[in-house]
Amino acid sequence: MKITVKAAAKINLHLDILATLKSGYHSLFMIMQSVSLYDLVTIEKISSGIELTCSAATIPCDKTNIAHKAAVAFFDLTGIKGGARIHIDKRIPFSAGLAGGSADGAAVIASLNKLYCTGLNDFELGQIGIKVGADVPFCISGGTMLAQDIGGVLSPLPDLKKTYIVLAKPECSVSTKLAYKAFDECEYVRHPKNAIILNSAVNGDFDGICKYAHNVFEQFIEVPERVEIKRIMHENNVRLCQMSGSGPTVFGLFDSKQGANSCVKALEEIVNDIYVCECVSSGLEFC
Repeated sequence: MKITVKAAAKINLHLDILATLKSGYHSLFMIMQSVSLYDLVTIEKISSGIELTCSAATIPCDKTNIAHKAAVAFFDLTGIKGGARIHIDKRIPFSAGLAGGSADGAAVIASLNKLYCTGLNDFELGQIGIKVGADVPFCISGGTMLAQDIGGVLSPLPDLKKTYIVLAKPECSVSTKLAYKAFDECEYVRHPKNAIILNSAVNGDFDGICKYAHNVFEQFIEVPERVEIKRIMHENNVRLCQMSGSGPTVFGLFDSKQGANSCVKALEEIVNDIYVCECVSSGLEFC
């Protein structure tokens, strides 16, 4: 039996790092949103072992891949004796701040739950997911969420109003590990108004979200094209534009598809990887 899952990318509408914990992880305050850019992940039961393939030659298919780690964590924590054959049709850019690897890991955990009839709920699946990546629990549930602690504490928020999202990924990639190291070494970080943006999100105040949204990584992660991408987005009447996660992808929210498409045409002069998508209410969609 095979299962194929559409695994959604995410953007960070808001991201603050509150502290570095004794464990070395970081305490986070994030408002996250699933978007309609998907990897396709196919999982099949096998008697033993984990076999992983990917359509993108640059993606490692060994034990370092989050999808592989997710399968190992599932079998370890459930105590099930079995295996999985996994194939990833990669469409979400790699090392882009869009949780492509975490989405794949989420798809693997949720699919193995179905294939092996373990009956775990999203919270229990998230407890497995947090072992392999901070964004995996969110990617299992998806939609619009407040994520706290190291990413495993999730609170649902009202759906974002209909908006068109432009994703612009520069050629450079950003290591998440090095991004957090930069935070740890930064002498001063200006923290945003978390309570105000949360209140805006809870009340469905799109204007308030756009006004108070912030990503602290922009203070110490350099992406050469970011300023120019934002300039072009503002010229095309963007409502909110900022970096997603640790970058380098910059997203823009637009009221109209026409505005989003106009922005794309202008961005094509400086960026190769551009996507137009919309908000979706779940992180995984079983085909």
